Amino acid sequence: MEVLNGNQVSKSLKIAIKAEVEQLKKDGKKTPHLAAILVGNDGASMTYVAAKEKDCKEVGFDSTVLRFDSSITEEELLNEVIKINNNPAIDGLIVQLPLPKHISEKRVTETIDYHKDVDGFHPMNVGLMFKGLPSFLPATPFGIVKLLEHYGIETSGKHCVVIGRSDIVGKPMSALMLQKNCTVTVCHSKTKNIEEHILMADIIIAAVGIPEYLKASMVKEGAIVVDVGITRVDDSNNPKGYVLKGDVDYANVSSKCSWITPVPGGVGPMTRVGLLLNTLEAVKRK
Repeated sequence: MEVLNGNQVSKSLKIAIKAEVEQLKKDGKKTPHLAAILVGNDGASMTYVAAKEKDCKEVGFDSTVLRFDSSITEEELLNEVIKINNNPAIDGLIVQLPLPKHISEKRVTETIDYHKDVDGFHPMNVGLMFKGLPSFLPATPFGIVKLLEHYGIETSGKHCVVIGRSDIVGKPMSALMLQKNCTVTVCHSKTKNIEEHILMADIIIAAVGIPEYLKASMVKEGAIVVDVGITRVDDSNNPKGYVLKGDVDYANVSSKCSWITPVPGGVGPMTRVGLLLNTLEAVKRK
């Protein structure tokens, strides 16, 4: 069993991004600028946005974080998005999800200028992606593809099973693996005999949000397993009061795999570097 080390790969990619940013500056071109909108005080969202700020600083990007109380109205938030759309100094915009229930994530996503949609969620970018045309790819699937490429994982002709059909991971992941010449099966909560489908997989991408969902009995020998999930599970024996669990029963599944991502340190860092790559691309397109 070998580990697909997202921490390690993201570091090497950030070194390359930093070098490219330094060259842009030497050539008198624009420094990439990423803006994030954070609504409310969700702990996980605050941690994630702080990590993005740190990433920007590390590679030489400018960054802005706009923080709003959870009482902000939908129209007020949409106006803030429009201001950033019209601000030529800002190249990429993310609106951290989830949003309060009174705000439509769909309306917010569709209001973002798709040229600045570095999360890759705007319908225009989704459509371009499915057509295989230049677009901003959703950061998590983009990061997973970069991770597999780094380790030289052969995808052509392989059977890839994606567990989960979310707009953020499952659906775009299936499209990208098709473009990598995989035969793709998407499994979800309504899939019958789901274990039979997963057992046929050469590559499994687990994105269901259920801690340790994928058991060793569901994985064939030598499979490649990518664990997208990360959930805080209460644990009174841990000083933090919780432990982080992925969607994969790592302790038992890992012995059957040829390659596997850890949690944490696998997909998470690659998601963040996908966002940086999209923001850099936004500047280059200008």
